[in-house]
Amino acid sequence: MRQPLLPIKVLFLWLTALMLSFASLTVRAQEYNTGLLINPSHPPVSVRFMLTGQVDQKAGTAAGLLEVNLNDGWKTYWRTPGEGGVAPSIDWSKSGNLQSVDWQWPVPKRYPFLGVETLGYKDQALFPMTLHVKDINKPVKLRATLTLSTCTNVCVLTDYPIEMDFTPKQLQPDASAMHLYSQGISQIPMPSSSVKLEKALWDQKTETVSLVLTNPQGWKSPDIFVDTSADNFNETTFSPPEIDISGNQLTAQIKASSWIESPQLKNKTLSLVISDQNLAVALSAPLSQGMATSEEPMSWLFIIAVALLGGLILNVMPCVLPVLGMKLSSVMSVEGLEQRQIRYQFLASAAGILVSFWLLAGFLAILKLSGQTMGWGIQFQNPYFIAVMVLITGLFAANMLGLFEIQLSGNASTWLATRGNNALSGHFIQGMFATLLATPCSAPFLGTAVAFALAADLLTMVGIFTALAVGMALPWLLIAAFPGLSRLMPKPGRWMNTIKWIFGLMMLASSLWLLSLMANFLGMVVTLAVGVLGAAVLLVRIGQVKGRRSVVATLGVLCLSGAAIALFGLVSGKAVSPLPEELEWQVLDTQLIDESVKAGKTVFVDVTADWCITCKANKVGVLLQDPVYSGLQADNIVRMKGDWTKPSESVTQYLQAHGRYGVPFNIVYGPGAPKGIPLPVILTKEEVISAIAHASGKGESQ
Repeated sequence: MRQPLLPIKVLFLWLTALMLSFASLTVRAQEYNTGLLINPSHPPVSVRFMLTGQVDQKAGTAAGLLEVNLNDGWKTYWRTPGEGGVAPSIDWSKSGNLQSVDWQWPVPKRYPFLGVETLGYKDQALFPMTLHVKDINKPVKLRATLTLSTCTNVCVLTDYPIEMDFTPKQLQPDASAMHLYSQGISQIPMPSSSVKLEKALWDQKTETVSLVLTNPQGWKSPDIFVDTSADNFNETTFSPPEIDISGNQLTAQIKASSWIESPQLKNKTLSLVISDQNLAVALSAPLSQGMATSEEPMSWLFIIAVALLGGLILNVMPCVLPVLGMKLSSVMSVEGLEQRQIRYQFLASAAGILVSFWLLAGFLAILKLSGQTMGWGIQFQNPYFIAVMVLITGLFAANMLGLFEIQLSGNASTWLATRGNNALSGHFIQGMFATLLATPCSAPFLGTAVAFALAADLLTMVGIFTALAVGMALPWLLIAAFPGLSRLMPKPGRWMNTIKWIFGLMMLASSLWLLSLMANFLGMVVTLAVGVLGAAVLLVRIGQVKGRRSVVATLGVLCLSGAAIALFGLVSGKAVSPLPEELEWQVLDTQLIDESVKAGKTVFVDVTADWCITCKANKVGVLLQDPVYSGLQADNIVRMKGDWTKPSESVTQYLQAHGRYGVPFNIVYGPGAPKGIPLPVILTKEEVISAIAHASGKGESQ
């Protein structure tokens, strides 16, 4: 039997209820969004307030958003509007069940007009807000008035009413509002663990704020905004910052002024917003009284002079001196050389130095552009490079010792003679070879110039490397310019064999030192085996060419050298060992540095490498000598070592975070210097002890 159809009356009631439910949903959606509010007297500007539906019941908060749309070039203002303008404000006093509202402000932009600069926004501004509700279970009644100042060449002050009722527990997520809210949040400056405010100083005399900030990722086009809304700054305004960038360090000078009275900013907490490409950071720090002591950028002329001097000093380093000696001995060993030939030979060597420095600059430029690890001397982190250098220095040493000579065929000799250049390519390679050996012997002047070059733009880097090359090539260029200087040298004789032998031994020492670096890659056993085998071949060859007496003489020299070292140890009161036992070091850990300083300890950091001769000099001459040696063993001292012998991304980042691109680098942290006291490249006992005392809080803090 068929069921009867539903009565028409019942069906009508169902449809009516369904329609009312849809209508209620529509009304509810509209209740959480004021829609675009436009004042008829000011149509270029529209505003809208909305709730995203996100509720934190535990905290008693609901997320909201104020959207401001500005057309036809109109702008509104940041919470610190600058020299003119009025910041937007909302009066929530007539609302019910609302405790407070947190207003978040995106990073502003600068808008200068007729000598007056304001800070604010154009086109669209999104202000995320957090509504703190008194009772999360009860309805909230929003009755507020937004007062918005907008300007072009004229300014208009407009009020917009915000009216909305909602119960927090009944809110549902609104996808459109949440999307705009996320956009707004992405533009809000946040605290950062990487960008650090190292110094914040106030100089009352010049009415200048000095800031020093560091960013491990470097700086591109930064700007700094001072937020004076959170404190009473007596109508103080701040001029745009004068910014200087050196590597990862930013130094800013900001002038302060007030039409009421001279600004008094000592001990006031300065709130800052730092913006850069893909960066928006909020920082704050109390201003310390003091002179604006931020370092002035080094001038071009000063850096060029430093580079020239650093390159010149390289010629007397133990890595390079044998090569220069080879060049001089080659000139002295050939009688009757014309001035033109001498000039060409030394010019060819100088060209080799220039080209090699340019190649190094090009290689580092490629690393810089590709974002790879970059630093001075990093080629010595490559075992293949070291192996080639061991082979070359060994062959050069053997040649200087007269163990072999390269004999050219008659045709080859005739060909070279007809060209009249005495194998200039060989002199060119000699200059390049001297440069490659020079990098681990970097003097303090060279380190300063290289650090500046690697932190600068590409054109500056090439210019500084050119100055380094010219400085190193100066002795070679001097003889090329005045070939007559060669006549002042003693005439060739038997004494030249002694000089060649001395330079040969020096070159052999360089070869053995390079071989010792291979222990980091091959292990000590394999390296010793290679060294013993090479020494045996060398002694056999000396016996074949020079006779047994020369072998005995060579061994005698080695024995006498060892005896001299032992005698020096006896005289200096260190008969058992010329140096004390090596200190134990922890692996470099930036997090542990912070934890140790907070615990009241002093941290001494040594960033070094086995191939760095200056590092070895610091170690032997200072770190392993009293009073530094004993001081580093104190209970409150934490010793950390960063080993850059092999490629290490963490050590490289640490160096670059401090504006350094090579080793050695030493710095001391402590309660008296939580940001660290960097030490000079060449250490002295007095400077190390003084830095430890200051960092420990026992002396004047830095």
